[in-house]
Formats: sequence, structure tokens, C-alpha cells
Amino acid sequence: MVAGVLLVLSFAVTVAGAVLFTNAIEWAGLRLGLGHGAVGSVLAAVATAMPESLIPIVAIVQGKQDDPIAIGAIVGAPMLLATLAMAVCGSAALIYRARRGSARLRPDRGAIGRDLLVVMGALPVAIVVGLSGAPWLRFGGAAVLVAGWAVLTWRTIVQGRQEGGGDEPASLYFDTTKNDPPANCQILAQAVVSIGMLVGAAELFVASIEHLAHGLGVDALMLTLVIAPLATELPETLNSVLWIRQGKDTLALGNVTGAMVLQTMPLVAFGMVFTDWQLTAPALVAMLAAVAGTALSLIAMHHSGRWPVPFIGCWTGLYLGGIATIIAVT
Repeated sequence: MVAGVLLVLSFAVTVAGAVLFTNAIEWAGLRLGLGHGAVGSVLAAVATAMPESLIPIVAIVQGKQDDPIAIGAIVGAPMLLATLAMAVCGSAALIYRARRGSARLRPDRGAIGRDLLVVMGALPVAIVVGLSGAPWLRFGGAAVLVAGWAVLTWRTIVQGRQEGGGDEPASLYFDTTKNDPPANCQILAQAVVSIGMLVGAAELFVASIEHLAHGLGVDALMLTLVIAPLATELPETLNSVLWIRQGKDTLALGNVTGAMVLQTMPLVAFGMVFTDWQLTAPALVAMLAAVAGTALSLIAMHHSGRWPVPFIGCWTGLYLGGIATIIAVT
């Protein structure tokens, strides 16, 4: 009963934190002179991906380099983002089509497509290294992934500055005056508080689910592959739904694809260096589902942002099928 109440509470805090965060990050991007592509792919993605990133880092710091929790938390996030998160974005566009005037998503195809192509290159590297296990290949692969991420991030920020900031967002929640633009310290304070809420809610969610899962005898690897990403990647999904509702499709999809880049490049590189990076059958299933979901996203982008029901069904099927397979082989 207590775990169930805490689970509901974690959802409520996550929703509130997502609302505060999206508002603060839009103001931060405006002050930095960044376009929607850079705000979504860099600022929003890095900040809201932190809860998921902390799980393997904490596990490794505690000396659990060979613990499946570390690898499971790293490879589980790309699968969810490339499948379920994309399905949610497409569904949100359909749900809010009357408000938006169309169910078609209209992001910056260049920025989003670049993210997806990079992920399509990074995932096979992670899989090949994970199946080989050779130490020299692990360190070499990690170096390539980190260098690629640094170049992509730099190019995204440069392009974002060239585009300039977008329209002025809604009033900052932490701005008490409302009659003039908020101060930088108010934007920073709201961003910090909202991130704290997202991190705290994710930790509460994971703790609640873990308590319930242990009572049912759930395996630790399955827990991190399935449940942890669902909890810690929820902020990205909620932020994207809010932005799609407002017609800010580049922010929404950049938030998801930027997180995919972060999870498949620097975080995977971290796993290659500080774990044995041996992909077992469940982890391999998660990675292959992420590859398929990313490929489907590239096809959807090629269709000028039209993500009809069949695409949404395929993403959902990939996620559910991946989960079912992971449970079967665990």
C-alpha cells in the first residue's frame, strides 16, 4: 500500500517538475540566443537524462563494475526513447491536432535527422564492442563515441546561435513581477528546482517499483532494463508532450533525439571504459530494438513529419515486443 502511494506521488511530482523545467529551459535558450533545435537537443536532453545516467554511475562508483544494473541502465534507455517515446510524440500530435491545426509534426528536419543518423552509427559500435569484449576495442570505441558526441554538440550549438532565439515563452513561474522579463537568477533557480524535482521523483519511482518488484521476485537485470528507464526517461516524454501541445515540434523531438545521442554516445563510452561491457541476451535485445526504432524514426522524418497510426503502432510493438523478449530470455 505504501509503495503504491509513493508511486502515484512520484508521477505527480514528475509532471509538476516537467512543467517547470520546460518553461525554464525555454527562457534559458532565449537568453543564450539559441534556436529550438539547440535547446531541445542539448540543454533539455542533457538535463532531463541525468536521472537515468546516475544509476550506472552510482553502481560503478560503489564498485559494481560487473553488476548487470550498470549495463542494464545504460542500454535500457535507448530502447525506450527510440520506441515508446517516439510513439508518445506521434500520439500527442494526434491528440492535440485540433489545437495545433494538424496532426503533422513539423520539426527542424536537418537537426533531428542528424541526431538520428548519429544514433544509427553509435548503436552498431556499441553492439560490436559488446559482443567482442576485447579491451583495446572497448577503449577505442569509447574514444570514437566521445569525440563524435563533442563534435555533434558543438555543431548543434553553433547552428543554434545562427538561428537565434525563438519567440518569447510564457511567463516564468518563479518570476513574481510578470510585467518584465525574468532575471537570470530566477531562470536558474527554477531550472535547478525543477531538475531536483525530476531527479527526486525518478528516485522515488525506482525505489517504489523496486520494492514491488522484489516482492514479486523480479530479476535485477530485467528491473534495470525495463522499469528504471521507464521511470527516469519519463521527464523527456512529458516535456515533449507539453511542447507538442504548444506546437514546438523541434523542441519536442530534439528533446528525445538529443537524449538518445547522450545515452548512446558518452554514457555508452562510460560503460565501455568502466565495465566489462559484455552484452548478454537481454541487453542485446534492448540494443537491437533501439536500432529498429531509430531506423523507423528516420523513415518517419523522410515522410515530412507525417507519423500516422501505423508508425505509432510499430514503435509501440517494438517496445512491447522487446520487453516480452527480455522477460522471456532473462
